[in-house]
Amino acid sequence: QVQLVESGGGTVQAGGSLRLSCTASGRTFSHDAMGWFRQAPGKEREFVTSIWWSGGNTYTADFADSVKGRFTASRDNVKNTVYLQMNGLKPDDTAVYYCYVKPRSSQDYYWGQGTQVTVSS
Repeated sequence: QVQLVESGGGTVQAGGSLRLSCTASGRTFSHDAMGWFRQAPGKEREFVTSIWWSGGNTYTADFADSVKGRFTASRDNVKNTVYLQMNGLKPDDTAVYYCYVKPRSSQDYYWGQGTQVTVSS
């Protein structure tokens, strides 16, 4: 059974930084996409970032336009963990952040429970 556990959320002032972590368990994920979505109050869940295997030892990352230049993402396949480093945080970044795994051979997503990020102005 696949499980994802997130950590690292909290409250920070505008301009500050937070680092989110998400550790997956249940099998290996090195060929699966891993990343983050977020959902602000009253809004739909939106894409933040994805890191996917692009062959050999190469991974490719993509980011939403709203976070490009401020957020970075990385993964540690030995620890089955994906990270989201968030710098230059803005009040608009306030949301519940959900990590996910999307198996390479499936259209289904596995989701974490979510972690709250609040940015005060």
